[in-house]
Amino acid sequence: MKQVPYLHFHVYHKTKSAFTMLELIFVIIVLGILASMVLTRIERDIRQEAADSILSDIRYTQHLALIDDKHQFDNPKWQQRFWRIVFSSCSDGTGRYYMIGTDDDMDSSTNAFFEYDEAAVDPSNGKRMFWENTKPCASDNDTNTSVSDRIFITKNYGIQTVTNTGGCGAGHIGFDHLGRPHAGFSNSAQPNSASYMTQRCTFTFTMSDGDTFSINVEPETGYAYISNQPES
Repeated sequence: MKQVPYLHFHVYHKTKSAFTMLELIFVIIVLGILASMVLTRIERDIRQEAADSILSDIRYTQHLALIDDKHQFDNPKWQQRFWRIVFSSCSDGTGRYYMIGTDDDMDSSTNAFFEYDEAAVDPSNGKRMFWENTKPCASDNDTNTSVSDRIFITKNYGIQTVTNTGGCGAGHIGFDHLGRPHAGFSNSAQPNSASYMTQRCTFTFTMSDGDTFSINVEPETGYAYISNQPES
C-alpha cells in the first residue's frame, strides 16, 4: 500500500499595528453623527421637560379651583378670587417666571392680583409659587428659601418669551369651581361671568435657541395639553 506523504501547511498571520487613515476618518465621522444625535436628544428633552412641568402646573391651578370653592355670591367682586396662573417678566430683564395664586381678599394687589400669602404652595417642596414683580430674578432666587424655584422658567429651561393668543387674558388664565377657564377677571366688580372663556387659549414658549412649544387650554372644560400632543 502506497503511503501518501504528509503535507505541512504553514499559516502566516500578518500583524496589524494601527488603523489606516481611512479607518480613522470613518470612526471620526461616526462619532460626529452620534454626538449630534445625543445633543439633539438633550435639547428635545429639555423642551419636553419644560412643557411637561408648565402643563402640570396649569392643571394644578385647575385642581386648586376644583377643591377650593371661591364663590361668594353676596359679594360682587367674588370672581377676583379665582385661582389663576400668571406668566410675568423679571424686573431685571433676566427672563420669565410664573406664579399661581388667588386674590382671596379681593383687594386687587398689584403683584399679579394676589400676594405672597395668597399664593399656591408647591406640593413638591412646601414653598410658595410666588415672586414679587419688583424684584430681580437673577440675584435673589438662589438664596430665597421661601419661594419655589420651579417657577423660574428662564433659569430652569432657557425660556425667553411667553406669548398668549386666543381666549387667554393678559398673560394669565383662571378657573372656577367647575374647572372652567376664565380670563380678564382680575378686576371684575360684578358677578356676570363675563370672563368666561369662549375660545381656545394658547400659550407659546420660545427657548433660547429659538425653538418653541405651545400649551392649549380648551374652553368650557379647561382641558390643557401640549400642542401636537393631545394625549399629554
